[in-house]
Formats: sequence, C-alpha cells, structure tokens
Amino acid sequence: MGIFDSIKRAIFGEAKADTVAAPTPATVPGAVVPPMGTSTAPASAPAGTPAGQTTTAAGPAPMSSATQEVDVAPILDKAVKDSGQNLNWKTSIVDLLKALKLDSSLSARKELAHELGYTGSTEDSAAMNMWLHKAVIRKLAENGGKVPAGLAD
Repeated sequence: MGIFDSIKRAIFGEAKADTVAAPTPATVPGAVVPPMGTSTAPASAPAGTPAGQTTTAAGPAPMSSATQEVDVAPILDKAVKDSGQNLNWKTSIVDLLKALKLDSSLSARKELAHELGYTGSTEDSAAMNMWLHKAVIRKLAENGGKVPAGLAD
C-alpha cells in the first residue's frame, strides 16, 4: 500500500453521513433511471420486449450505486482541530499529512512524489512540496473527493 492510499483511507474512511454528497436518483439503490439514449415506453420497445423493460441505444453506462462524493474540507478541518496544532492543510502538504497523523518527513514526501509521478528534483523540497500538494488534492478529486474550488488548479 502506498502513501496516497493511506491518505485516501484516512479521509474517505472518516466520511460521515453529513459529509457525503446527497445521492442522485442514478445512485440510489433500486431507483430506475434509464441511461441516456434509453426508453421505458412500451411503444418504443422492440416486439417481444416485456412491458416496462428498458431498451438501450448507444450511450454511457449508468453510475454505480457505490459512487458517492466525499466532502474533503470538513474532514480535514476536523483533523486539524483534533490535532491541536495550527495547521494549514489547504496550502501545505506537510500540514495535510500531519493533520491525518501520517508521516510528513522529507523521505516520506519523496516517496509520495515518486508514487505520484513527480519528475522534478526532489532536492528542491519547496517546489516538490507545492507540486505534491496540488497532486494530492487533484488525486483526491479524481477518487471521489469534493475539494474546495481552486485547490487542485
């Protein structure tokens, strides 16, 4: 397991009902929402199709019922508060890691940089840290995290 997996587990594993985005009809188990390009009208169903069964034209697959967006900010804000330290997770990768009680040492950050594909010099820790922070926020968003606007830019 990598460092980013530890970050994800620390954040997404802490998701409470009030920090998970409200499910859309497409993500509610048992809800019948036809995918784009489909119809539930019996008149459009091919001959021999049972009434109420959908027919599908080419289009995207429906979302999985397990897909839910986790609001990252309240989780990290609570982690900072619980730490008792003055941490700024919104700008500092070190503070983000400390808030999550993960190793924030230079060697751990170099390992995380390697894991996320950093191509710059790891000897320039300031540049690496700035890149890491943006990369982690971006990856959280790609993995179902709702992050504050502007942080992943």
